[in-house]
Amino acid sequence: MTRIVVIDLHGQFTHLERRALRDIGVDTEIVSADAPADEVEADGIVLSGGPDMDRVGNAPDYLDLDVPVFGICLGMQLIATELGGEVGGGDYGGYADVDVEITDEDDPLVGSLAPETRVWASHADEVTELPPGFVRTATSDVCDIEAMSNVEAGLYGVQWHPEVAHTERGEEVFENFVAVCESD
Repeated sequence: MTRIVVIDLHGQFTHLERRALRDIGVDTEIVSADAPADEVEADGIVLSGGPDMDRVGNAPDYLDLDVPVFGICLGMQLIATELGGEVGGGDYGGYADVDVEITDEDDPLVGSLAPETRVWASHADEVTELPPGFVRTATSDVCDIEAMSNVEAGLYGVQWHPEVAHTERGEEVFENFVAVCESD
């Protein structure tokens, strides 16, 4: 059975990320961001959302494991920051419904959502510049980089929260990540 762990970056929806994975038949658990990366065995890693970069613990070390990583909101921003991208304040702070345009229909994580989908997202902070080797895979009127990926490195991120009921087809995003982990 595929095992995917959710690294807890102290977000309010972390338990829903674990539940979404469990509900599609994945062996999953929530792991503290303070856990040493080399002690965690998994076929994939989800970096949860969270309030700020000051509480990410050892989460950057998980990017060095040889498994796919999926960053959600703060998790995506962490990937960008650690790998040479930039994060800045967004023009729209609180949570809201956002219409997202999928810009890469071949992307293994979000491509199946093309041409567009409706998501629940916060834009208090957002990726403003992609890290080297990444491509933008989704955009919106409120955020230029709603999703990004580096398929070769197995690194993916979305600004929105696929685990909440307000996001259309969120389960599909998790199913797509499981498929990535199983094909890796």
